[in-house]
Amino acid sequence: MKIKKGDNVLIISGKDKGKKGKVLQVFPVKERIVVEGANLRKKNVRAKKANEKGQIVQFPAPFAVSNVKIVCPKCSKASRIGYIIKDNKKFRICKSCNKEI
Repeated sequence: MKIKKGDNVLIISGKDKGKKGKVLQVFPVKERIVVEGANLRKKNVRAKKANEKGQIVQFPAPFAVSNVKIVCPKCSKASRIGYIIKDNKKFRICKSCNKEI
């Protein structure tokens, strides 16, 4: 998977199309990611103690990695990712500006 935790991404399809956010979690086996502020779900949480009230909690749910493009920190465009090998090390590059990410 070409997207890593901490990357800034642009959502290109789905109900949150056009939103930008930071990747919080990556699930490489399922090819899914969690982006802050995107794909928000609501969950009813029971009261833990007798005097507490139950509440509704919002949390970002995972969605397919194919629905996002990485935002290049150098040219600040949403672009695809390529790889280049320098000195036996593999680096990710932006396909728009050919700079390392």
